[in-house]
Amino acid sequence: MLRKGITESFGAAIHALNTTKLTDGVISRSKRMMLDTLGVGLIGSRTAVFNKALTYSQSFKSDERSSVWGKSQITLPPPYAAFVNGIAVHSMDFDDTWHPATHPSGAVLPALLALAETLPSRPSGLDLLLAFNVGIEVQGRLMRFSREAFNIPERFHPPSVVGVMGSAAASAKLLALSPAECIHALAIAASSAGAPLANAATQTKPLHIGNAARKGLEAAQLAQMGLEGNPAILDIPSGFGVYYKDYSPSAMTVPASGDFKWMLEDQDIAFKRIPAHLGMHWVVDAALAARAKLENTARNFDLRQIRRVTLRVPPSKYVDCPLPSTEHQARHSFQFNASSALLDNKVTVSSFSEAQINRPALKELLSKVKVETPKDNQPSFDKMYCEVEIETDQGQSYAARCDAFYGHWRKPLSQEDLVDKFSVNASSVLCSEGVEGLIDVVGNMERVRECSILGSYLRLTSSQQ
Repeated sequence: MLRKGITESFGAAIHALNTTKLTDGVISRSKRMMLDTLGVGLIGSRTAVFNKALTYSQSFKSDERSSVWGKSQITLPPPYAAFVNGIAVHSMDFDDTWHPATHPSGAVLPALLALAETLPSRPSGLDLLLAFNVGIEVQGRLMRFSREAFNIPERFHPPSVVGVMGSAAASAKLLALSPAECIHALAIAASSAGAPLANAATQTKPLHIGNAARKGLEAAQLAQMGLEGNPAILDIPSGFGVYYKDYSPSAMTVPASGDFKWMLEDQDIAFKRIPAHLGMHWVVDAALAARAKLENTARNFDLRQIRRVTLRVPPSKYVDCPLPSTEHQARHSFQFNASSALLDNKVTVSSFSEAQINRPALKELLSKVKVETPKDNQPSFDKMYCEVEIETDQGQSYAARCDAFYGHWRKPLSQEDLVDKFSVNASSVLCSEGVEGLIDVVGNMERVRECSILGSYLRLTSSQQ
């Protein structure tokens, strides 16, 4: 019997996976991911980058229409609903992060919800959970084709590479495509993959997620129409291998009987407490701990008496931004997030407003920040640490180190805190009925008859938005 090629094995697996393969652990974790993604997407629907993308997308028309999260009166063609909702999810860098490094949910859930609203088959909550997990699984397996992918990225933004493939796989599953059509969906999607990391810390970065959601959905729909790509796209260095320097692919198999081993069971997700790049969570927690030590020792201390702040962080050029001038730069600045934490004893959604960024006191503190990159501090979200040391004019020194922040996969966010985060985010846009409805539907997703009911709750705004 001939061994299947890598791409062929993926097409067969995407087609073969069914709801009996979902485990309680995977269902539980993926429901947490869904709820968090909806929440950050809703609060993200208030951002400037989302509104620009929405205005652009409203010029496109089709008979099929899908919901725009947080907008009671607006619908869009499904690919453009996936596009703008994906942008909303990543517009504040508030969405989940996995290891190896990517934002897995934002590329998949917007595509699936946009598609589900248009399908005559009316997919169930269990159908949605299966398709979602197929999209997450494909991303996890593709990232393990390279050791390079395990580190903080240097060249490509990972969701633009693996996210579009996950969206294509998830959409193919919800469309019930054949194994051959699943292969071609992946091949078509691969030609829309890849976005340079140079656009991190700009308004274009959220488009990486929006494009991944949209282009993956379109790839599956084009494959359904008979469009073909290279059926060995995952097998060859000139295919998906172009995105990694050390590409080493392996097959994806689904046992005919017995359990399927999901990546999500072995590797949990990190959920963010602040709307910023994941690395900022380490430096914020360390800065808060260092400030607490200072306050416990020197009562009524004036922060203007700080002489120097030293940050010991892993090397990563795109999150080393000494003097940010925009919210997107601030979300990618170790210096800004440490200084905000020291100045305000917290970092919140409002910390990234223009008024907060331009405070004289903050700029003064930023001028005193020095960054060091110790050799033992690896650029990996699974191994990195951050240390913050405060030195005063009086010659005193206060230091604290964070090895895993609260919300990291090693210190998971409690269900109560995850729901609280969702409620705060969603309440910025939805009425209480919408917020509570989404919590209930997602919490019982495996028993929901039609998953498209999510769209009706996502439109229950607190005002005419």
